[in-house]
Amino acid sequence: MDAQTPQWLSWARELQAIAQTSLHYVENDYQRQRFQRILELAAEISEAYTRLPAAEWAATFNAQKGYATPKVDVRGVVFKDGKLLMVRERADGGWTLPGGWADVGDVPSQAAEREVWEEAGFRVQARRVIRVYDANRSGPLEFFHAFKILFLCDLIDGVATPSDETSEVGFFGRDELPEQLSGERTRPRHLAQIFAMADNPDLPTFFD
Repeated sequence: MDAQTPQWLSWARELQAIAQTSLHYVENDYQRQRFQRILELAAEISEAYTRLPAAEWAATFNAQKGYATPKVDVRGVVFKDGKLLMVRERADGGWTLPGGWADVGDVPSQAAEREVWEEAGFRVQARRVIRVYDANRSGPLEFFHAFKILFLCDLIDGVATPSDETSEVGFFGRDELPEQLSGERTRPRHLAQIFAMADNPDLPTFFD
């Protein structure tokens, strides 16, 4: 657990993951009942620290099937004339790199390219992976552990176009970055490291 992750979230995540994986391999009803109870305990812990009732947490947990693994968040890093492409999320009004959850069956680089197109209106081509983060997400709607992959992308064409998920699209210089960022989607350290990479393209890929 890192210093920013609440203890209750670490406990609930671990219990949920144990229950999900174990339910995938159970061999009898007795085992299923025991592991289902562990999942319910994870839901009850989550209810105690959030606004969602345990029943809703349990429904979300039960929807997760198979071996429990981190989700994957892909983001496109796009520069134009030295300025970084960002979008404003309708969900919370904060700014972020364009991106989102990779879908099952996605090629990671193509998922990042698609997200930039859908959220910002620009066609891009992913050139290389520049950052891989352990994106320990928090909050009742972002319970599940995630990895964040940042792809440096070349701008091909397009016009700044908001989407159903984004209300504004803009390019920002190092000294123009918006103060309000969108939760765990994009953090100050992400932006600082992106501009450090822009200053020195020979920097190796960073990873947690």
